[in-house]
Amino acid sequence: MKELSLYILDIVQNSITAGAKNIGISITEYDNGMLQMKVTDDGCGMDEETLNQVKKPFYTSRTTRKVGLGVPYLIMAAEQTGGRVVINSRDQEQYIDDHGTEVTADFNSRHIDFPPIGDIISTLSLLIHTNPNIDFYFHHSSPTGSLKLETKEMRQVLGDVPLNTPEVLEWIKDYLTEQYSTL
Repeated sequence: MKELSLYILDIVQNSITAGAKNIGISITEYDNGMLQMKVTDDGCGMDEETLNQVKKPFYTSRTTRKVGLGVPYLIMAAEQTGGRVVINSRDQEQYIDDHGTEVTADFNSRHIDFPPIGDIISTLSLLIHTNPNIDFYFHHSSPTGSLKLETKEMRQVLGDVPLNTPEVLEWIKDYLTEQYSTL
């Protein structure tokens, strides 16, 4: 994968597969050139064995293919810039009321191997369009400002209007485009 937005898409798809109803996505850019990307969810989580396996390139829980390269490639991309990836997970069987997974990737954005952030607006729009019943919380902050988008908040304002209607999706794109112009 050549962009952080594609890694986000891959990790969030894992969250959706794990049954998450709430997914947080954050990008934090620091003055020192470090960038942290984090995806959190309230899905079923992973037990210790699965958590250790998920970092290996030829492990996948999917039945549609025999390899899972998303997490290993993310680890490689972060480490190439001098960063790292930390994955914490709490398995639903062991933690009935407090389960889920958190994937945190730290990058040195000044390193030559740092992948571009990519098209976050299209990534978020796609995730909301294809998963209108999941609550997404997105936050991007940098030394010059920050923006956020919360679908739960949008639902409260919209009432019965689905998030994946064309007008709502167009508003999401316009809102994010406007917010990114000031970031």
